[in-house]
Amino acid sequence: MGPTIIWDLEDDEDGNWWHIVVEGHGITADEVEEVLRSHHAESVISYTSGNPITFGWTSQDRYIAVIYHLISDDPLTFRPITAFEATPPR
Repeated sequence: MGPTIIWDLEDDEDGNWWHIVVEGHGITADEVEEVLRSHHAESVISYTSGNPITFGWTSQDRYIAVIYHLISDDPLTFRPITAFEATPPR
């Protein structure tokens, strides 16, 4: 089993789900989870936020960036902060 991903309630307008899925850039929660589960080992620290950021392709053929909090290493647990489409590497 992969990492646990923590989402706020879908009707919480101040929560991470609302921010990413409703107010975001058309990115779904499934896409965020897909990238976190597949690419978290390749994370780096975001220059702007100081939080981990990871990049990856989704099954919808979009290259996205996901900024998140690492809640726990054992069990591995993430809480997404934001996500956006990014320019793919060359």
